[in-house]
Parts: sequence; C-alpha cells; structure tokens
Amino acid sequence: MDLQDAHDWFIDVLNEVSVQFHKVPGSAIFLRYVKSSYQNDPIRSAVELFLFLFAVKYLLAPKYSTSKKSYVKLTDEEIDELVDEWAPEPLVAPQTAFEEAEHEKRPVIVGPTGPKSKLLNGRTVTNVASYNFYNLAGNESLKEKAIQTLRTYGVGPCGPPGFYGTQDVHMRTESAIATHLGTTACIVYAQAFSTISSVIPAFSKRGDIIVADKAVNFAIRKGIQISRSSIRWYEHNDMEDLQNVLASVVKEQAKKPLTRRFIITEGLFENIGDMVNLTKVVELKHRYKFRLILDETWSFGVLGRTGAGVTEHQGVNVREVDMLVGSLAGPVCAGGGFCAGSNEIVEHQRLSASAYTFSAALPAMLATTATEVLSMLESNTEMLNQLRENIRIMWAQLDPRSEWVHCSSAMENPVMILVLKPEVVASRKLDIRDQEPLLQEMVDEALNNGVLVTRLKSMPRGINVTPKEVGWELQPALKVCITTGLTRKEIERTGTVIRHAITKIMKARR
Repeated sequence: MDLQDAHDWFIDVLNEVSVQFHKVPGSAIFLRYVKSSYQNDPIRSAVELFLFLFAVKYLLAPKYSTSKKSYVKLTDEEIDELVDEWAPEPLVAPQTAFEEAEHEKRPVIVGPTGPKSKLLNGRTVTNVASYNFYNLAGNESLKEKAIQTLRTYGVGPCGPPGFYGTQDVHMRTESAIATHLGTTACIVYAQAFSTISSVIPAFSKRGDIIVADKAVNFAIRKGIQISRSSIRWYEHNDMEDLQNVLASVVKEQAKKPLTRRFIITEGLFENIGDMVNLTKVVELKHRYKFRLILDETWSFGVLGRTGAGVTEHQGVNVREVDMLVGSLAGPVCAGGGFCAGSNEIVEHQRLSASAYTFSAALPAMLATTATEVLSMLESNTEMLNQLRENIRIMWAQLDPRSEWVHCSSAMENPVMILVLKPEVVASRKLDIRDQEPLLQEMVDEALNNGVLVTRLKSMPRGINVTPKEVGWELQPALKVCITTGLTRKEIERTGTVIRHAITKIMKARR
C-alpha cells in the first residue's frame, strides 16, 4: 500500500466515522457547540478536551485499595510488652495532704440555709459563707409562691426550651428581667455557670478577637476556651492597659480581613471583689469599635437603686452594653442565668447557644421565684439600703481595724474578699501555697467561735502545668458574705470574731 492508498483509506474511515457519529442523537448540537466554542474561545475548548481525556483515563485506570496496611505488624509478645509499659495519665491530680485534711473538717449544714445554720454536729453557727444576701432563703411568701407553682407545673419541664420546654412562666421571667434592666429582650438559661460560657462561643468563633480582663471568673475562661477565638489579656481593671491592647489589636488587624471583636469583663469581679469602670470601658468600646460582653453575675440584684446592676449604679445606658449576662442563682436566690440585649442578640442564642439549645429548661418554680424577687427589689428599695448598711458595719469591724488583712472588694459589694496585706506577705515570705493553709486555720478558728466563714477558692492547677502556663493566678483570701438576716449587734460580733481569729493565727505563726 503506497502513500496515496493509505491517504484514501484514512479519508474513507473518517467519512464512515462522521456518518455514524451523525446518526447519534444530539450529535448535531454537540458539533455546533464545539465549532462556536472554538471560534469564540479556543483555549476553553482545549481545557475541556483535557478534562474529557483526564476523565476517560481516570475511569479506565486500574482499581487500587485505600485500606492497605502500611504499619509494622507486631508480635503478640511485643503487644503485651507495650501494654504492660503503658500507664494512663490520671484525669485529675491526686489530692494533697492539705486538701485531704480540709475535706475531713468540712462543716455540713443540716436543714435550710440561713443567717443561723445548724451543723451536722448539732451546733448552731452564724452563717456568713452563703450568698443569702437578703435572707430570701427563709422568705415565707416566696416559699408559698414556689409551692403553688410546683403543684401547677410540676418539678421541671423535662425538655429544652425549643422542644416543649418553654412555659408561660419562663416568658414572664424574661419579660420581667428585660423590663427591670431596660433592655428590649432577654433570654433565660437553666444554669448560671453555663450562661456566660455559652453566650461567648455563640457569638465569637475561631479567628475572632477577644480582649478580656486577666481576673475574669472561671465560667468566662471556659467560654473563651470553647470559642477558640484569639485572646488578648489586659491587666486587671487597668483602663490604660486596656486602651493600649485595643489600639494594638486595631493596628495589627488594619490590613487583615474584618473580624468580630469583643471586650469581656465583669461588673463586680468574683475573684477580687472590686468594680469595673464601666463608663471608661464603654468609651473605649466605641472609640475602637468593639462589642462589649458584661458579666453581672454578682452585681445584678446588688448594685443600683433597684438592683439593676452596674449600669444603673454608674449611670450608663444599658443599651451601650451589647450582651449583659447575669445570674438568678446568687442575690436573686432562685436559679439559672440570663442574657439581655437587643432582639437580634437574644434570638440568635435560641438556636446557637449550646446551654440553651441542649439543656432542659429552668424549673418553673425557680422562674417564678426570680420574677417575684425582681418585683420585691423594685417595690422595696429598703432591702438594698439595709444590705448596704450591714456591709458598712462589717467593713468597720474588719478592714481598717485589722493589721493583717485588707478588703479588696468594692464598698458596695456584699462579698468581702479579705487578702493578706502585701507587707505581711513580704515580711513573712509567704507564697500562694503558704497562704492557703494559713487562711484555712483562720476559717477553723472562726468556726470554733461560732462563725461559719469560707475561703476564696479556684480550680486546681492542671497536671504538669508550669507557672508560665498558669498566667494570672488567684490570690488566696477569706470570703465573708453579708446578709440582712443579722442585726447590727450580730454583725459587729461576727466581724469581731473573724478579726480575732485572724490575729490569733497570725501571731501564733510568728
């Protein structure tokens, strides 16, 4: 076959293929598409041809297994040897001798908690270790309301709020809190601790930025950890350092994609007792364009003319706070927590906050109790005035008259945090671990004289955690909780007993 014959044969084959191809349904449309595509964009036609050939090659390629074992096979003896050598790391650190001794001596209250509480050993003591600020634990009117609600609604809703758990009492409580604070909306959670730790990750995600006070409580720290956001700390209640951190964040993010940015702080700090400078924080928030999450767990029900919190106390418009979080389990003497803000802020949490979505709703009797207490605070401001007077009386017995301790709490805070004075710590060379047993001896001595007081406690360090990883560390302290259930003379005597217990232990440790 010469070249001419070969050419004729090839032309015949192409003609036959063309005839057969035109018999295929849709072939004419395909040819028009290829011709127009090539004329308009030949590069596109080349890319499509490449993809077509790649798909054909992929489909015709031989199969291969994705479950091939590439690891080294061990003998039974080697496996047994590795198992014998492996030791699981404990979930928690073993108890220290100090912790074991403390647990053995821990007092147990029998019956209801009140200003005068009966212990398991039969003694009746003055109780300044509970958050019963307004002596509401023994209020007969609240008890009767709770019993009526229990008989009407049962013990609990047995379902999350979004799945048959919401009852009319919950909606009334949310409305009452929003009205009391002056916000447009409010959402109620079933547990106080999980409120702030769910609110934070509901809004702040990976890549967002949180600027937080170094002394924020454990619940806030867990919320920050869950959010996986970038965290920047500022020195406790230091507005100048806060401004520097905010300015630094804004400068760093100037040429980066826009992210959500939050300032997180407390009204009354749980670990120190002092009060936030909310006016300055709001000013910095607007200047650097951050959102503000304010935890009023310990200031709601305590500060302000009607107990509306630090916003009322410092004259700050509550709408300047994006998310106002509080507790119904402390001063309000009920249970659960809440987050107040705009309608958008609240409705977002109903589907995005884990503690609200996946937890059973607050028991109806606790919701009713919270509503009743808010009504009492609004109609009877004498409750708050009496508490503040009792705080003043206790302060007069402890802070200026003790040469060993001083109170780090704000004057309006019913939780007095008593820490050893810096000069005492320095002169005796006491580190944190030395101070804890010393303070526990003071607690025991006060109990021996009929006063139940407690220590400020934090979560223990993790296993193998270095001091650098710990960061800010809680200062050991005594914690004295003031209540309106004690008379002036009883408060003076209680303060005297605590002061004498401190003096006795410190002098014995010279």
